[in-house]
Amino acid sequence: MIDQLFEFVQNHPLLVGAFLLVLTAWIAYEVRNSAASGVTSGQATQLINREDAVVVDTREAGDFKAGHIAGARNIPQSRIDDNMRELEKAKDKPIIVVCKNGQSAGITVAKLTKAGLPRVLKLKGGMMQWQADGLPVVKK
Repeated sequence: MIDQLFEFVQNHPLLVGAFLLVLTAWIAYEVRNSAASGVTSGQATQLINREDAVVVDTREAGDFKAGHIAGARNIPQSRIDDNMRELEKAKDKPIIVVCKNGQSAGITVAKLTKAGLPRVLKLKGGMMQWQADGLPVVKK
């Protein structure tokens, strides 16, 4: 099998080069975005306790009711634009955006930052990481 891999690389250098270029660009993008505006579960807990951070859970209502961070507001990602005024009231506090696994929260962070909210952060790993860290959730 290794022989076939080497043969493929020798026969298709442009294809392999393009793949490596795209892979490198994707990894660089992910590293830059994950470090830029994300907080860990521990950092989020400190922001909630010390600075009264606002937690915005962008999952759908069913997922939210199954378990969410205490005090979180459920604003599904599709309704962020409709609830912008509500979030502007918390302009002086950090806003932590939570999604299921930390992937889609970046879109919401970008929207809120563009709208002029100064401290918008995403929870790295989302609710899956929060629960994996053994942190408490509220069920309604």
